[in-house]
Amino acid sequence: MAAQEDVEKSSTRAEAVEPIVDAKNEETDPYLVTWNGDNDPEHPFNWPLPRKWAITILLSNGGLVTLMSGAMLAPALQSIAADLQTGEEETQIFLSIFVLAFAFGPMVLSPLAEVFGRRPVWIISSCFYILWNTVAGFATTPGLMIASRILSGIGASAEFAISNPVLSDTWVPAQRGASFTVATFVPLLGPAIGPIVGGAVTQSIGWRWTFWILSIYDGLLVVIAIFIFTETYEVILLNRRAAKLRKATGNPYYTNTHGASETLKDRLSRSLTRPIRLLLTQPILQVVAIFLAYNFGMLYLVLSTFASLWIDRYGQTETQSGLNYIALVIGYTIAAQVGGRVMDRLWAYLKAKAGNNTAPEYRVPLMVPGAILIPLGLLFYGWTAERQLHWIVPDIGIAILGCGIINNTQSLQAYVMDAYSQYVASASAASQFLRSIAGFAFPIFAPAMYQGLGYGWGNSVLALVFVVIGWPAPFLLWKYGATLRAMGKAQH
Repeated sequence: MAAQEDVEKSSTRAEAVEPIVDAKNEETDPYLVTWNGDNDPEHPFNWPLPRKWAITILLSNGGLVTLMSGAMLAPALQSIAADLQTGEEETQIFLSIFVLAFAFGPMVLSPLAEVFGRRPVWIISSCFYILWNTVAGFATTPGLMIASRILSGIGASAEFAISNPVLSDTWVPAQRGASFTVATFVPLLGPAIGPIVGGAVTQSIGWRWTFWILSIYDGLLVVIAIFIFTETYEVILLNRRAAKLRKATGNPYYTNTHGASETLKDRLSRSLTRPIRLLLTQPILQVVAIFLAYNFGMLYLVLSTFASLWIDRYGQTETQSGLNYIALVIGYTIAAQVGGRVMDRLWAYLKAKAGNNTAPEYRVPLMVPGAILIPLGLLFYGWTAERQLHWIVPDIGIAILGCGIINNTQSLQAYVMDAYSQYVASASAASQFLRSIAGFAFPIFAPAMYQGLGYGWGNSVLALVFVVIGWPAPFLLWKYGATLRAMGKAQH
């Protein structure tokens, strides 16, 4: 039996360069190139698990670099302000301007990934990040620091443009939760590990090395990617197959997404406007975008003032303050490992209950625990910090908050991937546009809010707003998600 399977697989691979034609269209359209059935070994779904995990882990480490870059400066802001002679508000922009780039970068990089493929866009964007992140370490003026942070942020935003689409390309929906345990968990360690490393580096060898260390690490990832990150986008893979057949035979082979006579200009003009068209015409993406915006903005607001809490109120050093972010790591770990597995089990259960039918709404139940944990964590952290209780008590609150954030992020990302499987890159960029703007804006008013209201009432306001926005969200998506998706205009 095993030998027979080996023969069949070898035969399939040998035929891979031949026309892969949909059997239904063979007689009427012999030049339409498609996959050779569900078991085509060249389809990313059918790649060996080690190959898929290698790419997933690589991209998750790229995401770690991105989110570390956004948070690593927090313990170093006072040192940077002293060297560049800037005030508190301008110094805070050094931190948050990087996040603002996340809003605009994917709106361009995601369409490019749908035209040129995931691999070249990720590698080139990573090199762009390395260049400008290194320049930031040499900055001697506020202007150069802000410019280099914006440009490096655009390069780093490839994480948001590429990672989710690659997961959608390589993992079948039933395995998506398992892939999320790594793909979501590792990057979201960035806001936790970044300040730990940033505090230690700033105190020992200086704040400039916080930039250079990340550039070196990302450079290593690019070198690894050259060897292991093969193209995953099935549209590109099929188009390459059709192009190879056209060149070999002279016949007008084409795919469902790319005509033989279609030009690069045509594809670019259509693709580059797709994210904004999706955001403007898809009600379900607008709902998801608003919810993600508040989640991300609130998280960055809390994290932007987390280090100063320990330094100013608890009298800790920069290194000691960074160690408190371990609480976030614990919260993220629990949520990512448990949430991913629960997501897959819920998906399988609901699919079986619906007679083997599937729907993006099967990702929604995981939002319910997140909706409970987020306001609970905010209140627990805020009031224990306000009373200056033992350091471990506010850390428990921040861990609870981290659990809730991960649950919601996993659920909503999987929802978008399932709902817009043909244009995952553009849909993901559209859904994340507002959240990146919120991640930039919220930390700007964080110091004034906590100075005016204190940590207790300040976090109570955040929790109340979340209850108003966040608690109806799972029920809205569960009950009206299909209706909202149907209201969206078709996009091509």
